[in-house]
Amino acid sequence: MWQETILQNLCEITSSKRIYAADYQSEGVPFFRGKEIIEKHNGNLGVSTELFISEDKFLEIKRRFGAPQPGDLLLTSVGTLGVPYVVKPSEEFYFKDGNLTWFRYFKNLDSKYLYYWLLSPQGRAQLKKCTIGSSQPAFTIVLLKDMEIKLPPFAVQRRITGSLSAYDDLIENNLRRIKILEEMAQTLYREWFVKFRFPGHQKVKMVNSPLGQIPEGWEIKRLDEVIELAYGKGLKEQERIPGDVPVFGSSGVVGYHNQSLVDGPGIIVGRKGNVGSVHWTDAAFFPIDTVFYVITELPLYYVYFNLRTQNFISGDAAVPGLNRNQAYSLPFILPKPDLLRFFSQSVEPIFHLLNLLKRKNEVLRQTRDLLLPKLISGELDVSELDITIPEAKA
Repeated sequence: MWQETILQNLCEITSSKRIYAADYQSEGVPFFRGKEIIEKHNGNLGVSTELFISEDKFLEIKRRFGAPQPGDLLLTSVGTLGVPYVVKPSEEFYFKDGNLTWFRYFKNLDSKYLYYWLLSPQGRAQLKKCTIGSSQPAFTIVLLKDMEIKLPPFAVQRRITGSLSAYDDLIENNLRRIKILEEMAQTLYREWFVKFRFPGHQKVKMVNSPLGQIPEGWEIKRLDEVIELAYGKGLKEQERIPGDVPVFGSSGVVGYHNQSLVDGPGIIVGRKGNVGSVHWTDAAFFPIDTVFYVITELPLYYVYFNLRTQNFISGDAAVPGLNRNQAYSLPFILPKPDLLRFFSQSVEPIFHLLNLLKRKNEVLRQTRDLLLPKLISGELDVSELDITIPEAKA
């Protein structure tokens, strides 16, 4: 029997104790804001932690007020709203008050079920009622406490979360494999083109250049001599027509459309937002107006890794964005063509497997997202569900 109730009857909804800028340290216990929780929600294995507090400060707060425990749920509540994250075992961190809302001490509610409910149409509709402000939307704890939820028995909650988690566990496993493959390709690039330990390097003389010694026959070019940073095109979210063409912003894929602007494979460079971020895609894609896309005659695999090492900087502080003239003035090391071809041949199998794993994850996400609202609403009986994991086409 499904029960209708409000959320404050099922858990405590609170926030953290205030941490002041004077308490920030260069190392110690990670101090998360919404940004880091979004990264963790998205499955990023290496969260870009920028702030820390001391171990002593953390232990004092934990003793007096508590700290996030495995199974607790955090929800982004300012800026990018409504992104949930369930704390995993062995994680130790604290978080910024106001940025995140803390759900803990659950009674007859599985926190992972709450996680999926918050991502469902039913949960999103309730979250919309909790939003205040227009210039900077935010959730209030008072309104979150009164969210209405239709809840199945605890055993059914567990079966539902188990079914959906089967997909998320596979996605996370694939993300770990992707990270390993990316590190393999990056290591190969660094060995050959940064440390100059490429095949046959023992027989190559080192010569002077504006960047120091480089192998004989290699050249130092300006970036604009070898690539063009072409502007993307505006495509608002409401203008996108459902399709399978990835739409790229400076943070990566931000949606899908039915029409591409550029054939794949391709390289995308963040122009606004995540300035200087570099993304790869095998498929045809649509770069929006917050990014550049790369046009070049050089092998794309080498260009991709080279751009990831470049020192891109933001332009005018009033209107932050990648300064293309500054980018074009950067030095670009150009090895001999035969070595570039050999490098491309060496990393191509890695990129092929990367692409396959990413497409598998996309299929897993799509299938999970189709099941989620049906399971959360009770439209689909979890006891009759046969979990068959779909395969992406090679």
